[in-house]
Amino acid sequence: MDEAAEQRARQAAAQAEVGKHGRLIRGPRDGKLLSAGMLPWFRLRVPRGYGILTTTGRKTGLPRPKCVRVMRAGDRAYLVQLMPPQVTLDRPQAVNAWLRNVRADPRVTLELRDGTHHGTAREISDPAELEVARALLCDTVVPVDVGECALHLRGLPSRAKIRALHEYWFRTGRAVAIDLAT
Repeated sequence: MDEAAEQRARQAAAQAEVGKHGRLIRGPRDGKLLSAGMLPWFRLRVPRGYGILTTTGRKTGLPRPKCVRVMRAGDRAYLVQLMPPQVTLDRPQAVNAWLRNVRADPRVTLELRDGTHHGTAREISDPAELEVARALLCDTVVPVDVGECALHLRGLPSRAKIRALHEYWFRTGRAVAIDLAT
């Protein structure tokens, strides 16, 4: 699929979801603030299914930590760039700062529950690997996902709503793999 078709698909998915999302997370800045608020808690103990991704700032060269939802499979970790529906509708080509940093310098550090790992991040383009990432990220529900769902969607969280939220993010975001150094 070419870039224009991908952008139209992202916009269609966002249009279908925009009414389901709450008002707390509406723009890229809101996600940055949420991550900053979660970071001290994640530093104490990273919850299962989540991690702290540290990239190198493309302009400053400084470390840039970001709380992310991530699933590990062997020597590879998978995550997806999240974008609120309103941003996807207005700017389907929008890319989060952490992904722009990865594009500039793919060397990253990933703090998981089992320790800190160094690796090389890359956007996933292989259909088979995309399916592996989709299955891991969308079908897995961990306890912290309940709170995440409550922040993003209207109404009470449920396993089905959590999976639907993760599917939405996967359809509208950009999937990333981190090849972890051994």
